[in-house]
Amino acid sequence: MKIYPIMAGNFKLDGGAMFGVVPKTLWNKTNPADENNLIDIAARCMLIEDGKRLILIDTGMGNKQSEKFFGYYSLWGDDSIDKSLAAHGFHRDDVTDVFMTHLHFDHCGGSVQWNKDRTGYEPAFKNAKFWSNDNHWDWATKPNAREKASFLAENILPMQESGQLEFIARPQGDFLKNSELGFSIFFADGHTEKMMIPQIEYHGKTICFMADLLPTAGHLPLPYVMGYDTRPLLTLPEKAKFLTEAADKNYYLWLEHDAHNQIITVEHTEKGVRVKEILKCSDIL
Repeated sequence: MKIYPIMAGNFKLDGGAMFGVVPKTLWNKTNPADENNLIDIAARCMLIEDGKRLILIDTGMGNKQSEKFFGYYSLWGDDSIDKSLAAHGFHRDDVTDVFMTHLHFDHCGGSVQWNKDRTGYEPAFKNAKFWSNDNHWDWATKPNAREKASFLAENILPMQESGQLEFIARPQGDFLKNSELGFSIFFADGHTEKMMIPQIEYHGKTICFMADLLPTAGHLPLPYVMGYDTRPLLTLPEKAKFLTEAADKNYYLWLEHDAHNQIITVEHTEKGVRVKEILKCSDIL
């Protein structure tokens, strides 16, 4: 098995929205805001090469939305999925599986693209299966008013219409060991219904792709919960359970949205679970 970081683009989000009820005087220390109160955000996806399978975890925003839409998110840098795949010797047509932690636009928008004459949409990975789970799919395709702006039909429905959509079998509890894709999955409901957090065993290490359970290293304190979370009082125990285990077992936490910290390990302290070590992907891959 080999793992590669795939950078799908960088953007900015309102720091207050990213940290909920936490005062700016606190979160600005770890995630400094610009003059518009925006903080740097990454879309650090993961590519797993395992035998004949090439599995991409999350796909970023993509590039099919309008200029007005992207204007809300202050795109920066020149990263893209295609450039990042090519840097590792791959093309999007090589991808066999696209695993989506959840279907918010900044995690799955790159899964779908315009067709050739821009009259409709098609999967951006023509040879891949697209993986979600049935609970989350129902939640995303019949969105509540709070999340409607994050679940965009053009990002989601073409995967099903193409016949390439598959569902991960869910466990009785919140943890699925050894899924169809060869890694385990922690299911979390605080951010959105049945978000999936992959845990990959890699050369004696457990690498956890944190998605929006832990957006950045600055979100480690338990009350530091995004304003975007639909059930913040569920996020609290989910974070506590996951981070306690991560500290006990020395997990490597892959930070999808942290533009400046790629991977961290954590440890128990008097203040709770905090950063133990900050690493680059190249340090462990």
